[in-house]
Amino acid sequence: MADSFDYLIVGAGSAGCVLANRLSADPAVRVCLIEAGGSDASPRVQVPAGTITLYKSRVFSWNYFSAPQRHLAGRRLHTPRGKALGGSSAMNSMIYIRGDASDYDRWEAAGCPGWGWRDVLPYFKKSEGNRLGQSLHYHGTLGELLVDKPRDPNPLSERYISAASHIGLRRNDDFNGGSLEGVGLYNVTQKDARRLSSYRAFVAPVRQRSNLTVLTGCEVERLLLDGERVSGLELREKGQWRTLQCSRETILCAGALGSPHILLKSGIGPRAELEAAGVASKVDLPGVGKNLQDHIDGTLTVRSKSPLSLGFSIGSLPKVLASPFQYLARRMGWLTTNYVEAGGFARTPLAGDLPDVQMHFVPGYRSHRGRLFEWGHGYAIHTCVLRPKSVGEVRLGEGRSLSIDFNFLSDEADARVLVEGVKLARSILAQPEFDAIRGKEMLPGAQVQSDEQLLAHLRENAATVFHPVGTCKMGTDEAAVVSPQLRVRGLSNLRVADASIMPTLISGNTNAPCIMIGERAAEMILRG
Repeated sequence: MADSFDYLIVGAGSAGCVLANRLSADPAVRVCLIEAGGSDASPRVQVPAGTITLYKSRVFSWNYFSAPQRHLAGRRLHTPRGKALGGSSAMNSMIYIRGDASDYDRWEAAGCPGWGWRDVLPYFKKSEGNRLGQSLHYHGTLGELLVDKPRDPNPLSERYISAASHIGLRRNDDFNGGSLEGVGLYNVTQKDARRLSSYRAFVAPVRQRSNLTVLTGCEVERLLLDGERVSGLELREKGQWRTLQCSRETILCAGALGSPHILLKSGIGPRAELEAAGVASKVDLPGVGKNLQDHIDGTLTVRSKSPLSLGFSIGSLPKVLASPFQYLARRMGWLTTNYVEAGGFARTPLAGDLPDVQMHFVPGYRSHRGRLFEWGHGYAIHTCVLRPKSVGEVRLGEGRSLSIDFNFLSDEADARVLVEGVKLARSILAQPEFDAIRGKEMLPGAQVQSDEQLLAHLRENAATVFHPVGTCKMGTDEAAVVSPQLRVRGLSNLRVADASIMPTLISGNTNAPCIMIGERAAEMILRG
């Protein structure tokens, strides 16, 4: 006999954990939260500096690779997604960014009533436990998700902010206030200099609820359909098949890659594509897997001899050896860094009224060879296209595996913005603040100067910032997968609540918006 629950939540990531908390607050309902990964109880996850060890982890990451990118020299791009309690919030850089107000107004204008900025702001505030004394008009202080400043920023982060001011970029101490534009230290989702993932914020404190079941190591294979209802699902647990039944609703929160994959394997998606993959079509829904968007990133990397930057050298050896003791005793030192403490939003000459690029400053050496650790010192700026026009898709590949095609730089406008963004980063690092620690530019390299040369370099080196969205897009048009109430079209008791429902990519990091989506979905479900 299958286990039965009122609500099945697939994916213990940014949105799924919020839903598990809010729905299980009613002791009369049975809630099951299902995660393919395992425990997050590892220093690699909990200590901020451990984040760079997670991207290629065989334990904590799905380690997807994209299809060959036609406009990026045929390269297959590494695409990590979180595989543990907390999902990608257990491996991200802990940056708290909501995006620009216009992002949500654009959703509303595109056929998603109730998703404008004035509508979503209360849900951002509900989750937030702001510790920075920022404006109460924009911020909440009572939520479970603590938002704080970096505990012990590297001195190079302030040099970056000061250098940016020389080229006209103002300091912004609250990217989530009235204006996104400017540079500054990013707010982070941490508690006592430890990662505060969505799981740690919303589920761990209430996991003892008798009506909340949390399953780990369980990969959902398909949804079970009974006419227009989802009656349950099949999953694999330790190599064994298991069935769970659902009496009320099933909510997919497996992310912009995982949620469409489950739908497609369940026969929900474009009929012709499903049949070609050997999957019987149950619900012909052409938009499933389409509309994939992500931030494409170009990196400027500089070598330096300065031990002020993060890195391994004889000069930094005392700091490196002292860092565990500093962290354990005072929550200070190198281990507190998320490696991208500072950054900001700027307008290139191609922009209109809004920033068109985001920067993440790294006060350490970003290997030009793609290595996780590199001997020596340096610094880098990652620059990404904020509102890309290029659109890709996910679909079923061989053996019903997931095929991911970002289709990066298919729109030449994105290529032009990315080139201008790298030029902007160069101009910041050319300022006097970096004179004392200046070294050789490794990427793109001094020999790469013209726009044509920069674009050729980017085609060989650009990558994703790991912000995929849009593959189960919300709306009312024929391409929409879910309604503005997040219900899957053609099914009465199935919703999607994660980054996949975004009609368009927001202007920044996607963790905070996914938590907001979880809050919105929970209220919709509870209201009936």
